[in-house]
Amino acid sequence: MILSVSRRTDIPNYYADWFLNRIKDGYAYVRNPMNHHQVSRINLSPEVVDCIVFWTKNPKPLMERLDELAAYPYYFQFTLTGYGRDMEWNIPHKKKEIIPAFCALSEKIGKERVIWRYDPIIFTQRYSPEYHLHAFEQIAGALQGYTQKCVISFVDQYAKNKKRLEQINAFQPDKDEWMAFAKQLSRIAKKCGISIGTCAETIDLESCNIAHNCCIDRALIEQITGRRLKVGKDKNQRAACGCVESVELGAYNTCKNACIYCYANDSIERVRRTCSQYDPMSPILCGTILPQDSISERKVKSQIVVTESDIHSKN
Repeated sequence: MILSVSRRTDIPNYYADWFLNRIKDGYAYVRNPMNHHQVSRINLSPEVVDCIVFWTKNPKPLMERLDELAAYPYYFQFTLTGYGRDMEWNIPHKKKEIIPAFCALSEKIGKERVIWRYDPIIFTQRYSPEYHLHAFEQIAGALQGYTQKCVISFVDQYAKNKKRLEQINAFQPDKDEWMAFAKQLSRIAKKCGISIGTCAETIDLESCNIAHNCCIDRALIEQITGRRLKVGKDKNQRAACGCVESVELGAYNTCKNACIYCYANDSIERVRRTCSQYDPMSPILCGTILPQDSISERKVKSQIVVTESDIHSKN
């Protein structure tokens, strides 16, 4: 099993204590977002967790305790954009805190295990293509030698963020404008020794030396673990998503980053109400198990391909 921590919220930033308590206890409960009273119990033992993929905008609360994850392979999807507080109002200062945190994490675990995400890309009157290119170049220069890959995507509109995107007059470029912009990103990244991939984009940017990317990446996990995995495409993600199957540990309406483009939160008020239930000792994130909940054991297992040499080494 590959564990996603988390597409729905920033667990390394806000819930590191809860997550490490779950690792210590060896299980967690996750509520089905489509069926509120359906709860899964997920085994988190090293015997079944092949790799943990962290998603974060600030890993600092987790970084000092990474030794508690010594039994688990893992890597980070680290989002670092050029937006100001008007778009990402709860993120610490990028130059003073977040870029140094990125570099420190890379030095601690290796640059191949810290993927830089410059996404989503949103064009507005303030955040023009020229603005993004300037910000991207500054960040890429600061991260040179600290990462090998950057992931980009254009913002997707969902019911939860549609109104907010309309309020900032976000607009989409046409294909030619997007291609010209992508070529400039690729040029900048190449200069800094960084490759670029897209996240769930249908547009073909191969001519710009930008590949379709897998954020939960079997090849990278096999490189990190030194083992082969038998795992297929994640059917629960969008058609253009290249990620392989994973088990999600997070919960919606719990991310306090409060990014204006977020698809995982209904509103700031809803997040406040949900987060008020946070208990780092609870088996479920920002909530409690209710009498009417139905709890079932989720069937999970290691996806590592066992070879003859593995069998011989055990004997």
